[in-house]
Amino acid sequence: MQTIDLRGRVLTPAQMLAAVPRATEARAEAIAAASAIVEDVRTRGEEALREQAERFDRVSGHAVRVPQEHIDEAVAALAPEIRAALEEAIRRVRTASEAQVPAPAVTELGPGARIRQRWQPVSRAGVYAPGGKAAYPSSVIMNVVPAQVAGVSHVALASPPQADQDGRVHPAILAAAGLLGIDEVYAMGGAGAIGAFAWGVPSIGLDPVDVLSGPGNNFVAAAKRAVAGVVGMDAEAGATEILIVADADADPRLVAADLVSQAEHDEQASAVLVTDSADLGRAVEAEVARLAAATRHSTRVQAALAGPQSAVVLVDGRAEAVAFSNAYAPEHLELHLRDAAEAVDAFTDAGAVFVGENSPVSLGDYLAGSNHVLPTGGQARFAPGLGAYTFLRPQQVIEYDRDALSLLRTSIVALAETEALPAHGEAIDARFEA
Repeated sequence: MQTIDLRGRVLTPAQMLAAVPRATEARAEAIAAASAIVEDVRTRGEEALREQAERFDRVSGHAVRVPQEHIDEAVAALAPEIRAALEEAIRRVRTASEAQVPAPAVTELGPGARIRQRWQPVSRAGVYAPGGKAAYPSSVIMNVVPAQVAGVSHVALASPPQADQDGRVHPAILAAAGLLGIDEVYAMGGAGAIGAFAWGVPSIGLDPVDVLSGPGNNFVAAAKRAVAGVVGMDAEAGATEILIVADADADPRLVAADLVSQAEHDEQASAVLVTDSADLGRAVEAEVARLAAATRHSTRVQAALAGPQSAVVLVDGRAEAVAFSNAYAPEHLELHLRDAAEAVDAFTDAGAVFVGENSPVSLGDYLAGSNHVLPTGGQARFAPGLGAYTFLRPQQVIEYDRDALSLLRTSIVALAETEALPAHGEAIDARFEA
């Protein structure tokens, strides 16, 4: 891992942002490639999806719309302990998601004048579950459950076809879908799946969705950008990120283990340690090297840790660590600090914050009850993670009676004249003419 030494420097907000390690070149390449793939699906539909499956997934002749029997078979084949874990994850995420649905409210502005605030679910949601380097049944749960809690009536799921499964979607993905009652599943992956959700593919019975969600690699995130404005979506959840802020009291073994745990996702994964202890930084680097060499996906992990997006960042103290973390706005933020519970409120910009050494990101990935679909690439400065609210639209319902409108008649007409929109005022006057 590279070392970025910010000690002894006073950085402006812009300079702090510039110091953040990012794999910007890979992201730029992904945007160009993903846009072309999405456009191909828009114009050629199923034909493009099948060509992409053969090119990227080494699959041909498969059923793009997954038959129900494939889902049923996957559920039946689940090992009892895996089924129990998935069902517990469903229960926890459902409970936490229910707290995200706002209650309707009524504002009385005067006699006969009221505004109702209500939250309406979208009709159709498209959920993407990655299946390239690994299959993620947990991501099915994290996406589908909030949509169901929000009241979405139709949820469609897409995941890449697997060459070693005769072109079927990974059985763990199908099993999770079956446990959640999802029967509209498509064997399609990457940027092509995002384009298919946005534009629809009539030949396979796929109607366009209103909102699409789900994590993926940089190509999936870039594809979301390509269809922005055509369909609503969660934040761009691209290659994963972990930033750990640690002090001299932190356990270097645990810090290293958590950095490696996220690096195993993808060669573009970001693993960053921010500390004011050079001794801790060196100890973590030694532990990371040891763990990275021994883990199953060592080649992938070592590539991620050696990339420009990963680093040990040395700072002068807590204030500088907070400033750097908030500038980075990581997807996952871990606080390995002696006073983590008291310090957490200063860390305002992150997709999710994990407080203390016993709250690792791996907990949030599976069974914390929180959602693991989170913004990457600095978007946590302005965008939330996935939740029930992702699939809800706030609406204002205005109800005025004649007397309440009459009290505002003169003011509305005056404002309409000021803005040179006389017909606006005339529409008000018309209600009081004989």
